[in-house]
Amino acid sequence: MKRTALRCAATTAALTVAAAGLSATPALSAATLVVDASESLGPVTHAASGGLYALAENERPDDSMLHPIRMRNVTQPAPGSLHEPNGQPPGGDALLVAPQADRAGAGVIIRMPDIYPDFPYQWVSWEDWLNKVDTQVQDRLDASTVSNVEGYELWNEPGWTWDTEAAGPFNEGWVRTFERVRSQDPVTPIIGPSISSYREDFMRSFLTHARDTGTLPEVVCWHELQSTPERVEQNIADYRALERELGISPRPIAINEYGSSYDDRDKVDQPGPVASYIAKLERGGVDSANRAFWYEYGTVNGLVTDNDKPTGTWWLYKWYGDMTGRMVGTEPPARRGLDGFAAYDEERRAFSVVFGDQAGDNTVRVTGLEGLGRRVHLRVESTPASGRFTHVPEPATVLEETRAVEGGEVEVEVPGMTETSAYRLVVESASGIDHPQRYEAENASVFRAERLESGTASNGGYVGRIDNSGDFRTDSYVDFTVNVPESREYTMTIGYANGTGAVATHGLAYNGGPWSTVEYPATGGWGEFGGTVSTTVDLHAGYNVIRLAKGAPHFGGATGYTELDYIELD
Repeated sequence: MKRTALRCAATTAALTVAAAGLSATPALSAATLVVDASESLGPVTHAASGGLYALAENERPDDSMLHPIRMRNVTQPAPGSLHEPNGQPPGGDALLVAPQADRAGAGVIIRMPDIYPDFPYQWVSWEDWLNKVDTQVQDRLDASTVSNVEGYELWNEPGWTWDTEAAGPFNEGWVRTFERVRSQDPVTPIIGPSISSYREDFMRSFLTHARDTGTLPEVVCWHELQSTPERVEQNIADYRALERELGISPRPIAINEYGSSYDDRDKVDQPGPVASYIAKLERGGVDSANRAFWYEYGTVNGLVTDNDKPTGTWWLYKWYGDMTGRMVGTEPPARRGLDGFAAYDEERRAFSVVFGDQAGDNTVRVTGLEGLGRRVHLRVESTPASGRFTHVPEPATVLEETRAVEGGEVEVEVPGMTETSAYRLVVESASGIDHPQRYEAENASVFRAERLESGTASNGGYVGRIDNSGDFRTDSYVDFTVNVPESREYTMTIGYANGTGAVATHGLAYNGGPWSTVEYPATGGWGEFGGTVSTTVDLHAGYNVIRLAKGAPHFGGATGYTELDYIELD
């Protein structure tokens, strides 16, 4: 295969970088990030676009800062919490902020030990703790209009915050707490053990005891807070091997804190290192991951300043939020340094990769782009490490060109990279084809349903098992976050499958408005797509959230069953 290199002259690039305001970092040894757009890692779910204590008071930050970054979920303090993390005043009550998370299409995890004000938590007694557990669970059960709670995190960082002397061994304490929660709420998932870093010995002991006592968490979690993320993928692989060894069925993994602040450069605020974290989390296949909390509530941990202005790192998550289609394989030159994550949308004929964490003249080589034709338009942008309080109005353009491509492969040199900055390469067909305004169900926010695959589905994926038992804790729905250019009424076409043999229905609502009903005539069978129905939605310019539901708050419930392939706006 002949390789077509896409490069600009070093002198021209140097001028471009200087004009963009980027620092002139001395060049290091050149490195190459290899991306294979034909290697699917699964649908884009924006798994790592979440935050610990990301929200506050149901209005901080402004909703306009949340929709573009496509938040997966947030971990928030216990209902009624008096917790003062890192010297901050109490805030971010999980049930108080749940409506804002819902507006953004995000789930909420309740961190139960945050009912205590101090950190590390100051144990009182078992009677005190179990009373606090009872109160939190009852508060959650009383909140019957909140359906985006994804689970209870029973404890946090037990390796050093659990008072073994006063409370007994953690494994036994886990069983007592688990059983207390389950005695009142047998439905909502339980998450743990939430250790501060992955430790095979701790996890082996915990999982073995939980397996033998019937108290395994539905979601397994730990933190990745090291100053560099090179262990992330290995930790995930080690955990999966431990599951197999112990005969435990695979659990979703939640990395409910990632990103360090352990040195004089707060890497959680540096887009370059964050790109490397996300790359490893995506390749590891985590279900969700939250930016660590080091500073202020209500900023998604440094992404937003003055409540409605983006920082440099926000733009990295905006690039992440823009990804559609399927995440694809990336191969860094080493476990440390240059790395990135990428997505390819065959339907829209668009590819993007976000990368960073190394200075100097580096290269991104992309293969598997045969579907884009012989000429492509490419654009390279950068976003700086601005810190938590500096507004960055937009990324800087480093390079923009149209070039010929052969064999579906391009190679782009990005000179003068800064280690702390992140970069995005966008490659699109130069043919000017207007792609459909299509949103894939498997790329949407999915609550209590499953992402599945079918050769007849658009982009190969769909959402099925959209079920509901009538209990608000089992509400099942799909939230599509859409971005439209103008305020008007749009025709919305829904691709679906209905194998019931009869007409089925979903509830339809958008932007928290009133409910209507969509009817789906029977189709050939489950997982066999091609059927469509159309309706109208009245949307405002910019971001909107469209919900299709079997069951959801303020909705009486749908009839029959339907699988969702996509929605398309016209």
